[in-house]
Amino acid sequence: MVVADNTQQTTRLYELLSKVVDPEIPVLTLQDLGVLRAITVEDDEIKVTITPTYAGCPALETMRADIETTLAQAGFPSVTVKQSLSPAWTTDWMSEAGRKKLFEYGIAPPAAAACGRETGPAACPQCGSTDTQLVSEFGSTACKALHQCQDCREPFDYFKCI
Repeated sequence: MVVADNTQQTTRLYELLSKVVDPEIPVLTLQDLGVLRAITVEDDEIKVTITPTYAGCPALETMRADIETTLAQAGFPSVTVKQSLSPAWTTDWMSEAGRKKLFEYGIAPPAAAACGRETGPAACPQCGSTDTQLVSEFGSTACKALHQCQDCREPFDYFKCI
């Protein structure tokens, strides 16, 4: 998250928006996911920049509406939410707190191995085993794949590394 200036107002805006949840994975905030990229204040106009997890993200309009509603309810009626596709969103932008929340929610966060930084498979969010395998590249949403644990045999969503 980029805060454009250090004013008390911008800090307040950041605090308000840090509570807006992702519509597809409501255990994560937009801040956890790394979608919330910048807040600027010019005159009385608040500009919020978000980068969706991918260009065709169906949750984008809901995110935009939730940001506008959150700020309007806090007394900030003049808000522009703009989408930025460059640089493209990456799972590197997810916070460690967000990764932990995903795991506790039952979705395996992006494994460092898939992102080319370390070795090791995705851990099962049910039992913690790393004896897991890919079942399908296609999960419940475009950003997830379906895996299965070989120990507890439970299927689970894995958030793809992007």
